[in-house]
Amino acid sequence: MPFSYSADEPNNVWMEELGPEDRKINIRKAIRQFFELYHFLAAESLVCVLPTPANCTMQDLVFTANMGVVLTHLSDQNTAIISNFSTEPRKPETTVGVGFFESMGYNAYVSPFRFEGEAELKHLYDNVYLGGYGARSDIRAYEWMEKHFDMEIVTLEEVDPYLYHLDCTVFGLTQEDTLVCTEMYAKEEIAEVEKYTNIIDVSADDCYAGICNSVRLANTILNASHINDLKPDDELYEGEVAKNRRLEDIAVSHGFEVSYFNLSEYFKGGALLSCMVMHLNRNSYEFTLI
Repeated sequence: MPFSYSADEPNNVWMEELGPEDRKINIRKAIRQFFELYHFLAAESLVCVLPTPANCTMQDLVFTANMGVVLTHLSDQNTAIISNFSTEPRKPETTVGVGFFESMGYNAYVSPFRFEGEAELKHLYDNVYLGGYGARSDIRAYEWMEKHFDMEIVTLEEVDPYLYHLDCTVFGLTQEDTLVCTEMYAKEEIAEVEKYTNIIDVSADDCYAGICNSVRLANTILNASHINDLKPDDELYEGEVAKNRRLEDIAVSHGFEVSYFNLSEYFKGGALLSCMVMHLNRNSYEFTLI
């Protein structure tokens, strides 16, 4: 829940480009937008809402994808890796994450190196993952995971300051197909990814607009779009239209539908839809498309 959500302290380049007044959160609107997404998810799945601690002043707690990741390749799906945050406003979230997952009966482990959760680590299938590293996560975190949790992690170095988490440039569509912004990575890295998944290439411009910040729920792709708030002469309008059309083309060609959610209050925190959802399982990827 976004009860303690704010954007007072900039901790990413998107926020830094907004002035204090532009970052001011309309908390009623933010809660309404949150519940629109929540109700859609809860209609098709069991949703656990992360409780907000009493007197909480953590501004980003609503972005649960950064808090950690559940290792769904393990047979009991009972292991959670909790994040080791790189920015000061988010460091207190580690304690909240450990407490929450332990209260749910998970075995919770804190990464000994910088790591920012599911936003950086994407499960493909079996024990194969893609892991992003750079400004927010340390490649040594993945070496530690491979050593202790029987994982194979293909690492990708993030170099664009605007695309600082892997969910900005990578989205697993199915167990066989993955959206990847190939222009953001070295040829050697892309060649390694291609050994494990079929790449659907997406452009950097579409990634800036959030095409990969999506979530799959059965045969629906959920994505953030504030297109209805924009006018045709707005500088963001054409990019938003192009992103939506590209996502819809990909969806149709693979048997999916697309549902959009206006999360404009969360853009002020430099976040999109995938930032607000942390998977406890990958059951949607077992769903057979008709």
